[in-house]
Amino acid sequence: MPEGDAVRRTCAQLEEHLAGTPLTVAELRWPTLAGTDLRGRTVVEVPAYGKHLLIRLDDGWTLHTHLRMDGRWVFVDPAGSSRVRYAPQARVVLGTSDWLAVGLSLGMLDLVRTRDEAQLIGHLGPDILADDFDTEVAIARLAANAAPIGAALLDQTMLAGIGTFWAAEGLFARRLDPWRPADELSREQLTALVAWTRRTMLASLATPVQNSTGLTAAGRTSYVHGRHRQACRRCGTPIAVAPIGPPTRERPLFHCPRCQGVTRD
Repeated sequence: MPEGDAVRRTCAQLEEHLAGTPLTVAELRWPTLAGTDLRGRTVVEVPAYGKHLLIRLDDGWTLHTHLRMDGRWVFVDPAGSSRVRYAPQARVVLGTSDWLAVGLSLGMLDLVRTRDEAQLIGHLGPDILADDFDTEVAIARLAANAAPIGAALLDQTMLAGIGTFWAAEGLFARRLDPWRPADELSREQLTALVAWTRRTMLASLATPVQNSTGLTAAGRTSYVHGRHRQACRRCGTPIAVAPIGPPTRERPLFHCPRCQGVTRD
């Protein structure tokens, strides 16, 4: 699932291609929004909150989307767009005289008054990439959570924007066992974990691909994520992967058993 930094890249692309020019195409292929006509309205900005995309229009409405596991936006020339525009996976088509933005396999689609966006995202924790990110609130929520710290980081009501990539990378960087209960970690450990993750995610925004190492070459973008059975970059132990999270919502989490003191593999 795309995480906060990847979602912000997508928002920047949507804003670049659509903002400031009236929509000439607006097709919402979603049961609850079928027939809604947004033509003539203008996209003014496309901010992100965690993993949520908010396409704000000049008439005080917001088109809210979420990529979920497989969603993505593609941008095509209107003159040669028929194949992607009418693809069975297309859920939204927004277009100006210059571009068509097609949302494929999106997991959510809502149209709400901009003033009512909190109805959709108000349950989320602080956005880890926001300029006004509230570290104290995030730390307090994690410190009160008895779930494994790896699962707590993936819970968007704790703090928003972290997925399996950044949970795995942050826990490795701070040498933390992903299955240790969050409420057993010290305030200093939680503060250092959140600070490292936020700082590294912000740095990743400035690069073309998601990475935690500062390197963008294939096979060099992570310390543990996606590196099952490869040697740990720190100690040489084979990287392991195991499910984490409550039943029906388990996610694979990569880790170094030795560096992170994991004994459950």
